[in-house]
Amino acid sequence: MKNRIDACFEQLKAKGEKALVTFVTAGDPDFDTTEKCVLEMFDKGADIIELGVPFSDPIAEGPVIQRASLRSLKGGTTLDKIFELVKKLRTKTDKPLLLMMYINTIFRYGTEKFFKSCAQYQIDGVIVPDLPFEERDEIAVQAEKYGIYNIYLVAPTSADRVAVIARESKGFLYVVSSLGVTGTRSEITTDFSTLLAPLDGIDVPCCIGFGISDAQQAKKMSQFSDGVIVGSAIVKIIEQQGSQAAPAVGEFVASLKEPLKG
Repeated sequence: MKNRIDACFEQLKAKGEKALVTFVTAGDPDFDTTEKCVLEMFDKGADIIELGVPFSDPIAEGPVIQRASLRSLKGGTTLDKIFELVKKLRTKTDKPLLLMMYINTIFRYGTEKFFKSCAQYQIDGVIVPDLPFEERDEIAVQAEKYGIYNIYLVAPTSADRVAVIARESKGFLYVVSSLGVTGTRSEITTDFSTLLAPLDGIDVPCCIGFGISDAQQAKKMSQFSDGVIVGSAIVKIIEQQGSQAAPAVGEFVASLKEPLKG
């Protein structure tokens, strides 16, 4: 069976659209809200959703997602509870779902058990920001065995490695827009035409994330890529509106998707 991520990019390409990948921290402020926000985002135009697995020391995250992680952990979120959430979501949506998480969480859970559960609950891919590309073999065998894509990241400092990483990539290549942690930025100054030039002729979609905070930035970044990734700006709405956040999150997602429709 074709991975949902591949099918999604094929459909978008046929329509001349760019992908909108969105992020929420699972269990923030509670699982009921996460479920509502995920379904609302899919309904309003999100193509792929990353569920953040909270971690006590999220080194790649800025303050907004760090606070969301702490709220979620205080509420008793565990990986098993996240899998239960995915099980519920899968009765209502067949769109691609990813887990964004730190490698320690996978090791603690048990690598084989983790990827087996991903397959069982129909997770399509994982993003592990603190697992260097060179150490991908730590999880590659099990991910491959259960058909789960490990999404690789490249950053502005990866210039000489972009082509190598892209050739190994499945699903899509996660292009980090700027150095530093996640969080909205007023301006993104990376020269993407140079950074992504090595991708010419390599058949893997690339999506730009970190710092995209509004429709204008989404449109600008989509000119260099096959899609954009938005996280902190959504998590901020959830922080402000708590369990009532779903309608506002949906409205924001609809505004982001509009300029990506081609």
